[in-house]
Amino acid sequence: MQPLADPFIVPVCKDEVTILYQDEHLMLINKPSGLLTLSGKHPLNRDSVHYRLIQDFPAASMLHRLDFGTSGIMIVAMNKQINAHIGRQFQQRLIEKTYIAILHGHLLENTGRIDIPLAKDKENFPLQKICYESGKKAETKYRVLERMQESLASRVEFVPISGRTHQLRIHSQAIGHPILGCDLYATDEAFIMADRLMLHATEIEFDHPVSGERIKAVSPCPF
Repeated sequence: MQPLADPFIVPVCKDEVTILYQDEHLMLINKPSGLLTLSGKHPLNRDSVHYRLIQDFPAASMLHRLDFGTSGIMIVAMNKQINAHIGRQFQQRLIEKTYIAILHGHLLENTGRIDIPLAKDKENFPLQKICYESGKKAETKYRVLERMQESLASRVEFVPISGRTHQLRIHSQAIGHPILGCDLYATDEAFIMADRLMLHATEIEFDHPVSGERIKAVSPCPF
């Protein structure tokens, strides 16, 4: 019988969750890199965005996730009705998200669209994989903001049309320019070029569930 693998214990995150906006219906928060969105099953992985928020806001619920290494803006619902309303906006793709990333190498095109289907890699959890047979449609628009000459890297703006797990990370890898600091999909060279995953959710746009006002919120990129 094979021994069980040691569980992954996340490092302690000393950075705070910052509230960018708050009303009685929802909050907009900034998640730091190196913090889980939801608590893990292992008791040592209890610390998370959700765990911290419910200490002061017991009814708060997470509407979407950011990967452990990804930083940036998130919407938090303050009750079940708001959760359901904004959840429908996610399902209907009425919510627009923008990310900033630093990729390895220089992209040839200034703008483009990546259309590559993704599926779970059942043999290598938690990885995802490219699969044209059974994968779900995944689209990402990108725009090069800067080609960094000294570091041989590119600052890129991503707008995901779909919201698949690890989509931006795999799509970057698929075009030959993995995200710096990515522990799952980057080359060894690209991984060691940064001390964190260089991916930040910088903007989110949605309809306020009560007022109907179109909200565009920004979390400045820290890198």
